[in-house]
Amino acid sequence: MATLEPFIEGGTFFEGPRWHDGAWWVSDFYAHTVSRIGPGGTMDTVLEVPGQPSGLGWLPDGSMLVVSMLDHRVLRRWPDGQVTTHADLSELATGHANDLVVARDGSAWVGNFGFDLMEGDAMQPACLARIAPDGTVSRAADDLYFPNGAVITPDGGTLIVGETFGNGMTAFTVAADGALTDRRDWARFGPRPSPGTDRADLLKQLSVGPDGCCLDAENHLWIADAFNQRCIRVAPGGEIVDELKPANGQGVFACMLGGDDGRTLLVCVAPDSSARRRRTVREATLWTARVDVPHAGRP
Repeated sequence: MATLEPFIEGGTFFEGPRWHDGAWWVSDFYAHTVSRIGPGGTMDTVLEVPGQPSGLGWLPDGSMLVVSMLDHRVLRRWPDGQVTTHADLSELATGHANDLVVARDGSAWVGNFGFDLMEGDAMQPACLARIAPDGTVSRAADDLYFPNGAVITPDGGTLIVGETFGNGMTAFTVAADGALTDRRDWARFGPRPSPGTDRADLLKQLSVGPDGCCLDAENHLWIADAFNQRCIRVAPGGEIVDELKPANGQGVFACMLGGDDGRTLLVCVAPDSSARRRRTVREATLWTARVDVPHAGRP
């Protein structure tokens, strides 16, 4: 059995972990930074994002995309360090913009909360936005319950997105023009709640709260379960075949496979996800575990 071990501490709320170009990359919500972590654990700030950074990805030319949550933008950090707005999601996002996944051709899909999570509003469905390689934004899918972490299979033909308040992972076939078709359950952990459900009642209905996720070479997903202080490995259909928990009993909010052999699982850990509490302290940590099956697909 794999065991999670502490790796990095001192963040406010880590999210969007990625392995890219021989290093870990991670967003820190309330420090407003994107950082690169070298092999020795040295963390260097690469970009400051006043609008609160989340999901990360890379375009074919090496530019980094960063979701700026509060102003509903996706930023582009060019290879020369210049930063521009790659896409504006304000016409589609009905809550904070959140995680994203970038395809091999530079197309990207971005989720959003759909409602004001931090103020305790009732859950409402949201859309998944598609950003074409040139930055053009379109509506890719509707009626998603907090679309969050997403992956693309190695053949580029399937996109899987977690619905944090939907008790499942939803899959789409990616058409040649980037359209999402053939919507279906990839994993179902319980019934889908009704929109507008009171927060307390909603949480009672949720068996798993899918947050950040990644795909492995056996077509299983590692998923951060935001409601149950764990990272789970899930088979197609929804069977949980493995579970990792940090020894301190805190929450797990994102994960990614990486390292030189793709077998290091990095998880983002914090006491909770409350913006009010997290922005004032530095209690977030990164943990790692060695697993048997390596990374596959994107991110």
